[in-house]
Amino acid sequence: MAVAKCKVGGSDYVGVFATATDKHIFIGNDIQEHTKQLIADTLDAEPVGISIFDSNIIGLFVRANSNGIIISNMISDEELALFKAQKPDMKICVLDTGINAAGNNIIANDRIAIANPDYTNETIKQISDTLGVEVVKASIGGLKTVGANNILTNKGMLINNRSTDQEKEMVDNLVGFESIRTTANTGYVNIGLSAITNSKGVIVGDSTTGFELARIMEALDIE
Repeated sequence: MAVAKCKVGGSDYVGVFATATDKHIFIGNDIQEHTKQLIADTLDAEPVGISIFDSNIIGLFVRANSNGIIISNMISDEELALFKAQKPDMKICVLDTGINAAGNNIIANDRIAIANPDYTNETIKQISDTLGVEVVKASIGGLKTVGANNILTNKGMLINNRSTDQEKEMVDNLVGFESIRTTANTGYVNIGLSAITNSKGVIVGDSTTGFELARIMEALDIE
């Protein structure tokens, strides 16, 4: 099963609670086990529990690819130690910046990342060194929170439907995909917060329409 609709913690904004790579799903420790299993089965990846600021909203605070993981500086020393104990070989960057919701402000795959243009060049270098990819500053659809409002995997890209033709052309040239504009959860622009995705599958919020889901699947090459 490569596609599923669900709620997490009673919310259709499933992407708030987890972020995925092709190998791992970083998800709140306290998310119900049956929900974790549904996500793991759909994305064919290993769930890794994590807590940040004693919360489950991991999708806001984390962005990762196969090379490393960016974590908000809101994580406590104890929470970080527990995470490192699970994944001792993983390259980790705790983002020391006021723009600390990494999941909201970065999208990445194993080839490129796009980040909030307000990040300093020093922060961009930290992100690049950790994820092992070029990082480009950009807003999409006039929104600097590129992670909250767009989706990028190793197989495709979705951009929010506020994006201009010029922005779409710029993004397509960067990522090497023909991106598709869409909404999720019945018309919401925050598509990054409305889905958990990797190259193998997609979880979307329960109120995502059939039309929206078809566009998401097409863009991400999910059958």
